[in-house]
Amino acid sequence: MPDPHPITTDALIVGAGFAGMYMLHKLRASGIAAQVVEAGSGVGGTWYWNRYPGARVDIQSLEYSFGFDADLENEWRWTERYAPQPELLRYADHVADRFDLRRDIAFDTRVTAAHWDEAAGRWQVTTDTGAYACRYLILATGCLSIPTDVTFPGIESYAGALYRTSRWPHDGVDFSGQRVGIIGTGSSAIQSIPIIAAQAAQLTVFQRTPNYSMPAHNGPIPDADFDAWAQDPAAYRAASRDTIGGFQNEASEALATLTAPADIRAELERRWAWGGFRILGAFADTAIDPAANRIVHQFIAEKIRAQVADPAVADLLTPKDHPFGTKRPCVDTGYYAAFNRANVSLVDLHAAPISHFTPTGIATTAQSHDFDAIVLATGFDAMTGAIDRIDIRGVGGVRIKDCWAQGPRTYLGLMVAGFPNMFTITGPGSPSVLTNMVNAIEQHVEWIADCLVALGSHQQTRIEASAEAESQWCDHVRAAVTPTMLPQANSWYMGANVPGKPRMFMPYAGGLNTYTTICNQVAAKGYEGFVVGSGDMGAHGARDFTSHPPMPDIPPSLLPIIVERLTAAGLMPA
Repeated sequence: MPDPHPITTDALIVGAGFAGMYMLHKLRASGIAAQVVEAGSGVGGTWYWNRYPGARVDIQSLEYSFGFDADLENEWRWTERYAPQPELLRYADHVADRFDLRRDIAFDTRVTAAHWDEAAGRWQVTTDTGAYACRYLILATGCLSIPTDVTFPGIESYAGALYRTSRWPHDGVDFSGQRVGIIGTGSSAIQSIPIIAAQAAQLTVFQRTPNYSMPAHNGPIPDADFDAWAQDPAAYRAASRDTIGGFQNEASEALATLTAPADIRAELERRWAWGGFRILGAFADTAIDPAANRIVHQFIAEKIRAQVADPAVADLLTPKDHPFGTKRPCVDTGYYAAFNRANVSLVDLHAAPISHFTPTGIATTAQSHDFDAIVLATGFDAMTGAIDRIDIRGVGGVRIKDCWAQGPRTYLGLMVAGFPNMFTITGPGSPSVLTNMVNAIEQHVEWIADCLVALGSHQQTRIEASAEAESQWCDHVRAAVTPTMLPQANSWYMGANVPGKPRMFMPYAGGLNTYTTICNQVAAKGYEGFVVGSGDMGAHGARDFTSHPPMPDIPPSLLPIIVERLTAAGLMPA
């Protein structure tokens, strides 16, 4: 039975990270009453929860920040090129204070269920502290907010300290003089390992799959960069949004396979010296042509060998099972050099898998290791994890988990057929994790707010994705990634890090710029593909996405490869 006295509001936003905060601010400005519920005790989302050593953003700070308010832009000055977690959390707190957001946020409140009430035309939402009734339910739950439930036989018997990077103690951990083991070599481990290595008496790294990592070359932002940005920040932000990844990386249309070796080397060296993700834009064929990808792979492998003194360790740290860029590359400070320390050792879990935990440490099939502390850097249940953990039921009581049993299905990554008035910010089927998340968030928040304003202007109170539009969008999402090598990696993009999770490429690979254009066109055509109210605003039905290229700004020389792969996949007529 629903709570007879729920808190009522026009819109309930789940999550007070960057997405939830901006959504609240935007709805307030649009005259729509909104409330936020947040499981944590403060704002910041990812940057509230993730406090492991070395945690920092992998997009340059100037671009990884809000651009919706000129005064906010002018009053905040980042201290580092890649902001660390404490500074990102201070920024989130500043935004919350600047716009007085906390008065409409219920902290320490976790949503457990959300059921659509057809008769009332509302969502009945249950939390662990009370209930809400809202016309619009907006899930700002984050793409990387739920840790994987990775466990090992005997883990409960381990008597030492056990930490997860995804739920790090807020008062920090001092590993001085300790024997420490860390499981995983993803982004959080790559950022943590140099810091822990500098403290611990001994650090043992357990690696299953090596990742590509680029140097951050982090440091204070030069005054010249601030001055250039300050001349026209709106233009800089518009340029960032008008890219595939939502950040500026000098994307080139040159093809590695048609470029002279000396010129390839010079370009890769230039981008390596710049650092971060700049190398991703070096050549247009890296994500599509295996021969081009091998050229960049070989360059990075050489860089790893140059940083790691022991050739055998360097070889183990060099990725071999997935092409470059098919997992989100990492950005590090001193990661590879950490393995030159006498107190750091590497265990190859392919050669000797973990057998079980013991009361004193970890046993592999080859030997036992004793530790004072163990760190699990085992990643997240990406894209769908937070949504799956809420009992969400749409029309007719259908559960979203059942609708997504074969993998998530959405229209534009914004709505799910059969779940009226429920929006997902940066949900599966949108560019989200393939981009600068702040730009992706701003685009989604602004589109949703404009949609709700349009509904109000037509005295409409209900919007829902049509099943036809959802199906066509899912086909388009598959077509966008098919020409690329992205599905070749056993990545969290595919849900491959969660046992039992359906394997499918979840984000939209067509680029933030192409995606934004499509969303704007859908809205301009009366919310094409949506059923609104009595249907008069959505009378145009589903749009035909086949007219949109799977990737923007494709060099003509790549078109034959793309056509061949789409045809082979049955996504283009032979």
